[in-house]
Amino acid sequence: MAAVRVAAAMLGRLLLLPLLLAVASDAYDGGGQPPISRRSFPEGFIFGTASSAYQYEGGAMEGGRGPSIWDTFTHQHPDKIADRSNGDVAVDSYHRYKEDVRIMKDMGVDAYRFSISWTRILPNGSLSGGVNREGIRYYNNLIDELLLKGVQPFVTLFHWDSPQALEDKYGGFLSPNIINDYKDYAEVCIKEFGDRVKHWITFNEPLSFCSTGYAWGTFAPGRCSPWEQGKCSIGDSGREPYTACHHQILAHAETVRLYKQKYQAVQKGKIGITLVTNWFVPFSRSRSNDDAARRALDFMFGWCAKWCAHRPSGCFILALHLPPRIP
Repeated sequence: MAAVRVAAAMLGRLLLLPLLLAVASDAYDGGGQPPISRRSFPEGFIFGTASSAYQYEGGAMEGGRGPSIWDTFTHQHPDKIADRSNGDVAVDSYHRYKEDVRIMKDMGVDAYRFSISWTRILPNGSLSGGVNREGIRYYNNLIDELLLKGVQPFVTLFHWDSPQALEDKYGGFLSPNIINDYKDYAEVCIKEFGDRVKHWITFNEPLSFCSTGYAWGTFAPGRCSPWEQGKCSIGDSGREPYTACHHQILAHAETVRLYKQKYQAVQKGKIGITLVTNWFVPFSRSRSNDDAARRALDFMFGWCAKWCAHRPSGCFILALHLPPRIP
């Protein structure tokens, strides 16, 4: 799972896969098992590194970038960050991306998954505010440097840093208005970078974004009910997570449709979504425990996966248990 605390980004220049450390070791483990190597994996298995824009880029007030909800959140609520840090500088990849890519090449990784900062492309969140050519230039340079060093870019379009301007204008992901604004932003990225980017991820872990940002209030935009642990000044933990997640799934669907109908035949890329879940198994083989495990999986995984896979069936468990809360 990708790191979710801003503080985590300050720990190193790259987020390394623990597996790569094992690959680099020639020692047998304590059980006498042979070491893991790349030969242990099937041909075509991709080893990579990953980051997210707000945790990693820095340059928050440079290059025409507009503020995101994480800029607001970390500055207004530093007590909600483990070390009271923020992403103003982060690990400064905005200025040091060539060094980062060189390290990736030296590590021998195949791919780098990074997210694009929505407000570095559209500072006000929508096309009406104009496209920031400095932001386009930065990501062009990063993508070109990756390809020059033999590292494939995997691009996440949204890793939780929605534009503060849209949060102020209509409530961000609580409003259906964000669906078209997100699709417009995604299309700018696809048009500008899709000749070289062949792997697109629309959203990173919608469940995490909706639960931490709208149920618990521990992450941006910091909304929750008064009784929740986030000690929020505004929000509704019983309804808003479902609304925000619903609009993300609709934005995902619209963007996937756009890509497949307008760009995929020419660009030859793939597009999908990143989901996260715990796994649940029944405590014993009884009907009630089977139902409980299935219900838990539906609340964590099926919530998004079933809508993405086949909209007509939706997510029956949520519809059954939460009819007043879900859109």
